[in-house]
Amino acid sequence: MADNIKLIVAVILLMAAIALFYGYPEYSTLLRVLGLLAAAGVSVFIASRTAMGGTVLSYIGDTRVEVRKVVWPSRQETLQTTMIVILMVMIMALLLWAVDSVLGWAVRALTL
Repeated sequence: MADNIKLIVAVILLMAAIALFYGYPEYSTLLRVLGLLAAAGVSVFIASRTAMGGTVLSYIGDTRVEVRKVVWPSRQETLQTTMIVILMVMIMALLLWAVDSVLGWAVRALTL
């Protein structure tokens, strides 16, 4: 029950911040953005103190660990792979153009 109240408070705070951001256009945009970011930070902090928020933070941490394990391709590998993809797209385009031309010729020959 306490988690639900925390989540409701976080959502209400965020909605109020958004409403105030748009409700006071006469104030400086910088001040409104800073206020919105501060309210969003407080909302995220409140939401992170719930069981669901803890699960989300744990998931984000695990995701960061997994991203660090990824072996990213080198520049040369990326360029080579890109060139192969471009070449295959061109070959398939020519093949589909040829098939379309033959089928178009056949349909015209049958209908005339």
